Amino acid sequence: MSEQVHNRLAMVRAERKVSRQALAEAVGVHYQTIGYIERGQYNPSLDLALKVAEFFELPVEALFSLRPFRPLTDEVYGRKQ
Repeated sequence: MSEQVHNRLAMVRAERKVSRQALAEAVGVHYQTIGYIERGQYNPSLDLALKVAEFFELPVEALFSLRPFRPLTDEVYGRKQ
C-alpha cells in the first residue's frame, strides 16, 4: 500500500477561482480525479503532480507533501507547533 500524499489543491484552486473541470481539462484528467486527489482518496502520479504544479505556477512541494501541511496561520504568523 502506498503512503498518502497530502495536498493543498482545494485551497489553491479556490483561491484562484479555478473549477475542478477547468483544472482537469488543463492537466488531461477527468474532473472526478481532481476531487479524489483533493479528498486524499487518490495519490497523483508524479507526472500529474508536476502538471498541476505547472498549471498553478507553483513548486510541486507547495501543493503536495508526504507529511500533513501545517495550518497556513502558523506559516504566516510564525507560530510553532
